[in-house]
Amino acid sequence: MATDEPEITSPVSLCLPDGVRLNPQARGWSRVPLHEANLRGRRLRTKKWDYWAILTDDIAVALTYADIGYLGLADVWWVDRARGVEGGHQAPIPAARGIELPDRPGTAPLWHRGRSSSMDIVDDETGTTLTASWTEDGQPARFTARVDLPPGQESCNVVIPWDERIFQYTSKHQARPARGSLIVGDREWSFGGEHGQAWGVLDVGRGRWPYSTRWNWGSGCGVADGSVVGLQFGGKWTEGTGFTENAVIVDGRATKIGAELRWEYDWSDPMRPWRVTHPDGSLDVTLVPDYDRHSAIKAVVLATEVHQVFGRWSGHLTADDGRRIVIDQILGFAEESRSRW
Repeated sequence: MATDEPEITSPVSLCLPDGVRLNPQARGWSRVPLHEANLRGRRLRTKKWDYWAILTDDIAVALTYADIGYLGLADVWWVDRARGVEGGHQAPIPAARGIELPDRPGTAPLWHRGRSSSMDIVDDETGTTLTASWTEDGQPARFTARVDLPPGQESCNVVIPWDERIFQYTSKHQARPARGSLIVGDREWSFGGEHGQAWGVLDVGRGRWPYSTRWNWGSGCGVADGSVVGLQFGGKWTEGTGFTENAVIVDGRATKIGAELRWEYDWSDPMRPWRVTHPDGSLDVTLVPDYDRHSAIKAVVLATEVHQVFGRWSGHLTADDGRRIVIDQILGFAEESRSRW
């Protein structure tokens, strides 16, 4: 696996000084976040978010903090996959009032205070602290997590350029160790450390999107052949741009994949296996789902439908040093999103 995409090694502005057009020097990928998303104007086409997922043997939790132009989000969602029970709290915010995301991701706290919920996402040099509280079915609920950023940990950071005015900077972090707890009423789940494996997954987005889009996203985290492995896959939305958001991360080292990967799954039957392969055979992994998070929204200007399936990946990949690594049921998810936004 290899790429011809240029590697960026020093800080760069996403946009030209007008804040509207893509900076040609921003085209490329980096091993750590280096882009400053100096987006200005075109508010309804501008989309910004930080999305965190925590994956454990028993539960998955997701926090979304977003400004998608005409709407803000400060949502928390959780699922007990073994029991097939899910919950959480949605906090849609008209015109995204009070939702602030910094141009340089991770440089300022993200926070929300609502009538029935609160959220804080705070970064420091060694990791990120996530906290959220809300009321669910009349009961108090609280989520706390610490997600470590190990020294030297790399990620997949890339600009996807449709044209000079429509483009997306994405920063994807996989397999970051996590620990914490989820409490809903009298139910409590603890994860990480002595409570079993737990991994943090981060999706940072800053850019301007076409009105209609479809995308795939896949994540995998775990230990395979004695190494900590992170899987980062994308599809559909990057086709024809010359760039991808594909990478594998082994013991903190990212291997960027320049090729579009092949996705095999059934939108009409999402609980069937999802397979992702590289054209040259260096990557071949399959997710067997155990839970489908299906959501659909239809509004005047906004419509979106997503199947996000959680389960375990198995197969093989090739590391940066050429080593073949066999994967056996590591945690993860895969999704397709179809949106008008």
